Amino acid sequence: MTSLLQLAAEKKSADVTDWAARAGWVVGLLLFVALVYWLMREGWKWRGTLQSDLPPLPVVPDDAAPAKLELTGRYHGSTTAGQWLDRIVAHGLGTRSRVELTLTDAGLAVVRPGAADFFVPAGQLREARLDKGIAGKVLAEGGLLIVTWQHGEKLIDSGFRSDHAAEQAQWVKAINNMIDTTSTTEGTAR
Repeated sequence: MTSLLQLAAEKKSADVTDWAARAGWVVGLLLFVALVYWLMREGWKWRGTLQSDLPPLPVVPDDAAPAKLELTGRYHGSTTAGQWLDRIVAHGLGTRSRVELTLTDAGLAVVRPGAADFFVPAGQLREARLDKGIAGKVLAEGGLLIVTWQHGEKLIDSGFRSDHAAEQAQWVKAINNMIDTTSTTEGTAR
């Protein structure tokens, strides 16, 4: 019995935590996360540099024409037309934000609180459709309103999601009718 007491008295529990090693791992992990974040930020800036040939965006005109349609929702970004993963970041087109769209006879006004607003003249609109995705955002089939427009020499797809998804089909019809009317009018004028 004394040998059991001696054994119990001699045993010492091991240190539970090695604080120096734990602090080293935490600092290393934080440095790794900071490095990854910095690399992503540099990649975003580099993409903007590569797209610097894109001309400045048209500003929303002050003299507002009567609105045909209005929509509130989210702007999910712009890509090169037909390439839904080739995000355009130049001039703030890659910044997601809330959006207020207004369709007038003059074109499409895109007002984005906290990001750069822009305007797509009616003559530059090319197509509107419902689709399921754009760079960084994938929804159910028909969940995004995609507007294709000409800017400089580049065709651009911009993705929008309405707060009321049922109204997106009405937008597709209205924009495509506007495009057909504009192209018919331009064809007659020539």
